[in-house]
Amino acid sequence: MNRRVRSRVEGKGKEKVDFPEIDGNLTLDEKRVLDWTSLPDDTVITVFSHLNHLDRASLSSTCRTWRTLGKSPCLWQVLDLRTHKFDAAAASSLASRCENLRKIQFRGTESADAIINLRAKNLREISGDRCRKMTDITLCVLAARHEALECLQIGADFCEMISSDAIKAIAICCPQLRKLWFTGIREVDANAINALGKYCQNLTDIGFINCQRVDETALGNVVSVRFLSMAGTTYIQWDLVVQHWSKLPHLIGLDVSRTNIPPYTVSGFFSSSFSLKVLCALNCPALEEDATFVSNDNHKGTTLLLSLTQSAQEKVQERAATALATFVKKNYIIDTGRAEAVMRDDGIRILLNLAQSRREGLQSEAVKARFLAIAILSVNAKFAKSCNGGRRHQHSCKSCQGAIEEAGGIKALVDLIFKWSSSIGGEVVLKRVVGALANLTADEKYSIEFASVGGVHALVTLARSCKAKGVQEQAARALTNFTSHGDTNHNAAAVGQETGALDALVQLIRSRHDGVRQEAAGALWNLSSDDRNQEAVAAAGGVEALVALAHSCSRGPMSRSSIHGIQETAAGALWGLSGSESNSIAIGRGGVVPLIALARSDAKEVHETAAGALWSLGLNPGNALRIVEEGGVPALVHLCSSSVSKMARFLSALALANMFDGRMDEVALIGTSTEGTSKSVDLKDARRMALQHIKAFVMTFSDPQLLSAAAASSASASLLQVTESVRIQLRCRLVAMLHNPSPTLKSCAAFALLQFTIPGVPHAAHHTSLLQSAGAPEVLRLAAAAAGDPLEAKIARIVLRNLEQQHHMESVV
Repeated sequence: MNRRVRSRVEGKGKEKVDFPEIDGNLTLDEKRVLDWTSLPDDTVITVFSHLNHLDRASLSSTCRTWRTLGKSPCLWQVLDLRTHKFDAAAASSLASRCENLRKIQFRGTESADAIINLRAKNLREISGDRCRKMTDITLCVLAARHEALECLQIGADFCEMISSDAIKAIAICCPQLRKLWFTGIREVDANAINALGKYCQNLTDIGFINCQRVDETALGNVVSVRFLSMAGTTYIQWDLVVQHWSKLPHLIGLDVSRTNIPPYTVSGFFSSSFSLKVLCALNCPALEEDATFVSNDNHKGTTLLLSLTQSAQEKVQERAATALATFVKKNYIIDTGRAEAVMRDDGIRILLNLAQSRREGLQSEAVKARFLAIAILSVNAKFAKSCNGGRRHQHSCKSCQGAIEEAGGIKALVDLIFKWSSSIGGEVVLKRVVGALANLTADEKYSIEFASVGGVHALVTLARSCKAKGVQEQAARALTNFTSHGDTNHNAAAVGQETGALDALVQLIRSRHDGVRQEAAGALWNLSSDDRNQEAVAAAGGVEALVALAHSCSRGPMSRSSIHGIQETAAGALWGLSGSESNSIAIGRGGVVPLIALARSDAKEVHETAAGALWSLGLNPGNALRIVEEGGVPALVHLCSSSVSKMARFLSALALANMFDGRMDEVALIGTSTEGTSKSVDLKDARRMALQHIKAFVMTFSDPQLLSAAAASSASASLLQVTESVRIQLRCRLVAMLHNPSPTLKSCAAFALLQFTIPGVPHAAHHTSLLQSAGAPEVLRLAAAAAGDPLEAKIARIVLRNLEQQHHMESVV
């Protein structure tokens, strides 16, 4: 059974932290224990400065001296609350330390309401995001309580409940304002903008981003503005813009990204403005579609953005990382050319180095953008290649691999899982980080490193604890890719041995979300390649969960885009688990009906896994009878004769041959139900139909050239689907079937043995060894010498030649 890989369409160097030398006053006590309380005051303050506010406050409580030092004004100039819960109670506990607070960053409306309790009247900068529910009242109170405010930034969600009235109140209350940024306001009218121009005469930086309507004429009255951003604003009258904004005497930079600005407006700006030096216009369709204005393959802006991510200023790094992620996405779709431009300019190394920053603020903001860019690069179409019958396997190019290795990217991503798992609102970051890991672990080399840095434990912990569907889906996909490597698949064993891994995946199978269920089923499919996992999954309730999933996706309402994927993985996982005899019996009780329904799917991938599952289940005589009773023969006959998948036709023929090799006859006398009675079914007619189509399938290859071509084509990567589950059958069933009195079944067995012994086919040496041990050569010689069935004899001779060739190769080695 083949290994599945799931694919999906995110300061220079490391920071150096200098610590002052510890002088001779620090000594060991009689028990040779270091007395930390004897540290110099400056050293203690330096240590405190590298802690977040919670750790700083906690460490201050250890002794009276440190309590005093912990309140030093220099430690409480800046407060970053974005990764912590902050409410009125938390604000009150910090209030005594925040009298000299100058800058605060927060997340969420509750945090905005709590800021007032800090009693930090000297605040100069307030920056908040995820403030969708913020109202005019909250904003006006903040402005009234902090009259010294110089910078106010509220975003990045849509602030639809904030109106022009609040902006006017800010202008009146905060005359020292220098920077004002808002996101997603419905309308900013002339009264609000004129108030800014009248009362805030030091206002140099204005951003009205993703707004619906901003009065263009009034903005021409804010003569102090130097930097203006209207990125994403919907309705802009560009004729008025050129007329009024080009007269702004100090305007140096203008950002009109994601707007419909036409080329003639850009030209008009630079011809009429005496001060404008930089105009940023990322993702502007009218500009990018105009070949005379800009070339579509011009990605020189990448270099500028990457250089800005290495700025010494934290805020510049954050903005540049966000802009870079936006730049790589064009109209919310990955732009391959831009992603490649980032890579050509050493962007992977720069982004990964940035990800390792110890500065809390930079991590909390820029990590999302950085790893959005990394995830985008990871799924770049340039790295994708087809394998395993059309399934996609993601590979990074050599330069990308080198950059990831040099920067310790795998470990950085795993570390971020632990960091953000306990952070409020970290689901967006986790989804991007785990998505990037899912793509990277599809490469076997990266999967080894991933395991060595605790990645399996991180993913399993996340799958068990996180309730966000996007994170669950990516975590399951990452486990699928991680377990997709190698013949023996040690990774599958490693995941199976991780505490709680199988239970977590079984729980995800029961999710209400199609994507989560599909990825979890895919992971269990891969995990079933390890024999120990088969019984463990069953013990965790995996058989019942997968049978229920097969029922739901064979008849329940589901979007067409997702139904085939779930059908394929559900049937594939049941196929894998049925390698255990006890599992096969348990699956047979409730899984036969939905698998027969899946065999009637209109997708060839589902044909293959459904036929494979029915073939594996049919190795048990009781299951074989149940398949016949539930109408499985017509379904398998249809696949054997009509499926567009060669693999599905082959597996269907094998399934029918195994069902009617004579072992089922004794079971049929007893029945399959608990009452000991069997459904009314004519086994003779079913057997006649099955043998007729098996013979037709084998006769398709009666011509020597066709037989040779069939051997070569069937021995593809997709044949790996049956190699693991076929081990026992190779020793027993196929060899035993060569003794069957039915010429059709003997021919089918010989044809199956041909597929597994072709030199060069994966596991061919293993299969040859099993056949030698089972005494196959003697039986094959008898078949080769038989005159009654020329096709059987012909195939038997080819199999014998394959066995001899494999034996010769092993002797040479």
